[in-house]
Amino acid sequence: MKRWLALIFLVWALPLSAIEVAGVNVADKARVGASELVLNGAGIRTRAIFKVYVGALYLTEKKPAVAEVLAQKGAKRVSLTMLRELSAQQLNEAFENGIQANHSTTEVEAMKPRIAELLALFTDAKKGDVILLDFLPESGTVVSLNGAVKGKAIPGEDFYRVLLRIWLGDKPVDGDLKKGMLGGAS
Repeated sequence: MKRWLALIFLVWALPLSAIEVAGVNVADKARVGASELVLNGAGIRTRAIFKVYVGALYLTEKKPAVAEVLAQKGAKRVSLTMLRELSAQQLNEAFENGIQANHSTTEVEAMKPRIAELLALFTDAKKGDVILLDFLPESGTVVSLNGAVKGKAIPGEDFYRVLLRIWLGDKPVDGDLKKGMLGGAS
């Protein structure tokens, strides 16, 4: 009887995932700096017939609309769990295309130095790798790969909004992923 009680307690004490997407357990909370964030939503980025990554958005409080997400102050996280291998060049092209699709030429030109800083941080990504794009109000956008911080923080909340529009803009990289990150079923 004691073993059963211990097993029940152990299972109860384990952290639960909010959801599972394409075999990836997506946590319902994340700590970014001193902030405890909640999962806003998650989904799969597909290209043609290929599943590329599971994307998850974490905010200080859930927001179902793009304008609310972009206006929300405080820490934020986009988590990308790779479902296939991508080269650094493929990652760079995907980010550049996502930024250009959702911003004017003038806006992209104004962000060019910070975009270049971001793209310089990407290395080849393997299946199972986790890329985190965290926004810390006191320092800016911090990129990490499998828990290791890459480079230095890229300043500006405006820059993080540029990144968010890759997934949440008028021309998102994947409409179903956008829906999922906003808390809808993808």
